[in-house]
Amino acid sequence: MAIIDAYGRHIQYLRVSVTDQCNFRCSYCMPAGNTTWFSEKEILSYDEMLRMIRIAVKAGITKIRITGGEPLVRKDLVDFIAEIKKIPGIRDLSMTTNGSLLSQYAWQLKRAGLDRVNISLDTLCEDRFAKITGRNMFRQVLMGIESAEQAGFAPIKLNVVVMDRINTDELVDFARISFEKPYEIRFIEYMQMNSDCKNLLFSAMGIKEILNQAGWGNLIEQPYSDGPASVFRFSKAQGSIGFIAAATEHFCSQCNRIRLTADGRLKPCLLSNAEFDIKKKMRTGTTDFDLENQLRRSIWQKSAQYDLDRKEIYTRGMFQTGG
Repeated sequence: MAIIDAYGRHIQYLRVSVTDQCNFRCSYCMPAGNTTWFSEKEILSYDEMLRMIRIAVKAGITKIRITGGEPLVRKDLVDFIAEIKKIPGIRDLSMTTNGSLLSQYAWQLKRAGLDRVNISLDTLCEDRFAKITGRNMFRQVLMGIESAEQAGFAPIKLNVVVMDRINTDELVDFARISFEKPYEIRFIEYMQMNSDCKNLLFSAMGIKEILNQAGWGNLIEQPYSDGPASVFRFSKAQGSIGFIAAATEHFCSQCNRIRLTADGRLKPCLLSNAEFDIKKKMRTGTTDFDLENQLRRSIWQKSAQYDLDRKEIYTRGMFQTGG
């Protein structure tokens, strides 16, 4: 049974960030300049993460997503995922990755029990990819996507952060992939969070208008899923098109998640500075019962709705939170 928050929402989804480190430097995720990583002792050990995951599942969490940073840069991640898979009560175990290391690990991850992967890819142009990510790893990402498909991950979801004047000329090209592959192409509205990119929002409604004029007919809405994306399909497509309108169409009333950061904080909301330190509790002898109560208190502190227009300075970059 899911944990219920103060507004009657059923919280059943835990996102676990295993590291703040990443081999990319995407400007909307990581601020410019020198980045200071968490020290090794600041990061939760895998055993500490597993303890919290077991407590959360016992309390009613059924979905786990592994995030970063880039999760695959952390050593022994495959073994960690195998241990998570052993926990009774988890019905879905997934991971979000930039895909650059996926060709090395896709088969191992599948054998370890990972159910699904979301792969971040904001452009289909190699030169533009280098500008967005700060890395020349476009071909490695394409190889990673192919390896994930060959390993049997399905459905593969491609996460595309849409940035006005940066990649909006590629929307139709991304949508075309849904005719060629059984992937879900997820267009994600850009959110301004202390990054160096200003005024890049391009609305989900604007994206739909462009796709509906692409000559494939109108998008057909699909049955509701338990995530933030509204999902559509073109009539002759193998795959689907998802829209995550975080900036223009609040889905807070349907929020079902809580986050555990790599440095041991429970975050009720991505777009809030509120967080609760469980690392200190774990390392000073706190019982599982007390940790479960802290989890429930954290969930109870989820606000009814966030406000992207408020002038709050976020204390964490996206890479430190888990996206």
